[in-house]
Amino acid sequence: MSDIIVIGGGIAGVSAAARLSKGAHVTLIEGENALGYHASGRSAALFEQNYGLPPVIALNKASAAFHQPYLSPRGFLLVGRAGEDAGFEADAKTLKCPEISVDEARQHVPILNDTISRTAYHAEAWDIDTDRMIQDFAKTVRANGGQVLTSKPVTAITRNGRWSVRCGDDILTADVLVNAAGAWADQIAALAGVGPIGIVPHRRSMARLPAPDGHDVTRWPIFFGVGETWYAKPDAGKLLVSPADEDAVEPHDAWADDMVLAEGLDRYGQHVTAPVTRVETTWAGLRSFAPDRCLVLGRDTQVPDFVWCAGQGGYGFQTAPAASQLLADMLLDRAPEIDANTIKSLSPDRF
Repeated sequence: MSDIIVIGGGIAGVSAAARLSKGAHVTLIEGENALGYHASGRSAALFEQNYGLPPVIALNKASAAFHQPYLSPRGFLLVGRAGEDAGFEADAKTLKCPEISVDEARQHVPILNDTISRTAYHAEAWDIDTDRMIQDFAKTVRANGGQVLTSKPVTAITRNGRWSVRCGDDILTADVLVNAAGAWADQIAALAGVGPIGIVPHRRSMARLPAPDGHDVTRWPIFFGVGETWYAKPDAGKLLVSPADEDAVEPHDAWADDMVLAEGLDRYGQHVTAPVTRVETTWAGLRSFAPDRCLVLGRDTQVPDFVWCAGQGGYGFQTAPAASQLLADMLLDRAPEIDANTIKSLSPDRF
């Protein structure tokens, strides 16, 4: 028996469980055999405060101080070509990214080709040590007397005064159920007899390439095209390239679509001097969005002891510290630090 069961062991669920465990007995359950298996384990893992809609940015900024021990410098470079001026200027303004000369940009990424006409850069973007963050949150749950259970796929949920969650032969009970199931959030709601919100997973594909032309890419920034139609990010001496795809799919253990990936690699290739001659590995993750592309945090409108922690999209790690704190404040009857307008824009009541 627990006060609170959290379903979902990605960054959303494990951070919520950690925050809640300081004031309640919490059980975190994950269907896979490890935490962060799906979206969280396949994240590009960048902290960029100005990335997202206004409510997301508010959570990003509120998360900044917590993130500091998990960050390492990366930087952020936007590249545009002739005819893309309007889109370039819009992206640079949204991301608060100052324009620099193309020659300066090549000091950061020397493989930019001669089609690049405008560039913008800022250093305030950071890699996140995602595995360490997940494991630290899990340690907090355990240290506070909670449980972290993996290999426990949920097969049934009933409610008779308390929630009963069946995981195979095990039945776990609690007063409050937190739905942090990512791509499966609406399916968990259906099992619980709660109306869906319209959380839709979208596939994001990725390829790992050898370092182009033998360059040391360690200190290169993440760099991307206008409208985020592709991006490239250094990773362990290699280069990750994504077509930045967002194709709506059913919840599943995602894999890259070869054609989509090829198109994205071609878009990347149009901006650089080093052709793509070899792809070492490919994979995909699921970014799950609510209809308005903002997170959904708070008690269900019709079933108050069913709590949504879903719709993180591509912002899960960026927002997790503040989003989980907000959720804990709501459930443990504490005054939230997040402003009221942001809370309203994240609430399930908006649907």
